[in-house]
Amino acid sequence: DGNYSYIDNKNEAKKVVQRQLSSTLATVAQDVKIQVEFNPATVKEYRLVGYENRMLKQEDFNNDKVDAGDIGAGHNVTALYEIIPVGQQGWLNDSRYQATTKTDAAKKSEYAFVNVRYKLPNQEKSILLNQAVKADSKTLAQANSDTRFAIAVAAYAQQLKGGQYNGAMGWDQIIQLAQQSAQPDPYQMREEFVELAKIAKSLSAKKD
Repeated sequence: DGNYSYIDNKNEAKKVVQRQLSSTLATVAQDVKIQVEFNPATVKEYRLVGYENRMLKQEDFNNDKVDAGDIGAGHNVTALYEIIPVGQQGWLNDSRYQATTKTDAAKKSEYAFVNVRYKLPNQEKSILLNQAVKADSKTLAQANSDTRFAIAVAAYAQQLKGGQYNGAMGWDQIIQLAQQSAQPDPYQMREEFVELAKIAKSLSAKKD
C-alpha cells in the first residue's frame, strides 16, 4: 500500500509535491468498494469502462476481510459506465429466452442503485452508503468540465485499443472534447493530456 511517483519535468514535480503529497500522507477512507446494480426495467445493457484489473467478486463486497483501494485526502475516483436504455439499439441482440423481470412501478424511474463501502482509517468494520440513480439524462454539452474531460480520457484509452466501442468518436473528436474541457488546469495536466492525444493520433494508423 505504498506510493511512488516518476518525476521527469517541472510540472510533474509541482503536481506530486503540491497536489498529491497530502493525499499520500493522509488516508481518509480504506478498502473502498463500489457496487452498481442496474435496473433491468430501464437498462438493456451496461458496460464498465476500464477497471478490468480491479474487479471484485459479488460476494466480496460485504466481506470486510477482502482488501480494496484506499483514498487519500483531496483524492477523487471516477468510474464510467456505458448504458443502453430499454428500447434502444445496443451492442447485443435481444435474448429470445430473457427472463421477464417484475419491477415495482416506483423503481421504473431508476437506472441503477449504487452501494459504496469504506472503512475509516484503522477501523475493521466498514460503513455502507447507497444512492439510487434516477432514469434521467443530460447531453454531453450540459455536463461539467470534469465529466467531459473524464470521458475524453476514457475514449482515448479505448481508441488506443482500436476504438471498437467508441462509435463515431475518433481522434479529432477526443482531442476537441479534451480541449473544450481543459479548464481549470492549475498543474497543466489537462494540457499535457491534449498534447499526448495529438501524439497518439500522429502515430496511429487510424487518423480519424
